[in-house]
Amino acid sequence: MTRVWLPPIMFLLCGTGFAVGSFLEGTPVTAVVLLLAFVQLAGVNSPLVLPRSIGAVEARRRSAVDGRPVVHWRPGCAYCLRLRMRLGSRARRAHWVDIWRDPEGAAAVRAVNDGNETVPTVVVAGRSHVNPDPAWVREQLSRSA
Repeated sequence: MTRVWLPPIMFLLCGTGFAVGSFLEGTPVTAVVLLLAFVQLAGVNSPLVLPRSIGAVEARRRSAVDGRPVVHWRPGCAYCLRLRMRLGSRARRAHWVDIWRDPEGAAAVRAVNDGNETVPTVVVAGRSHVNPDPAWVREQLSRSA
């Protein structure tokens, strides 16, 4: 659980340090800009940005019923964040599995990626796709509607 929050906490601590340093140097505007930038980085890298995760077994079950893609991801992954942002409001329709919280999800990702935990790995109709184009994932979500 703490591993998930490590990147955002580090961004907040670094941002605070840089902002205090800039403020002490007599540049309060720079301090505010730095602090806001690091707060934004912390927010984007927090697990709060991505939809609520479920377990891999439950995601597979739900996907078999409704045909929606299963997205394996992990916090702090820039490619996962890119996929999430490009999907927009449609992202909530996919089934998201946090591989850092779900050992079965991590094992499923390693099984299709030569032992590596490469994410995002999107499973559609039983076929895995590593770091797919967000437009393709949007198309898959539209098909399952």
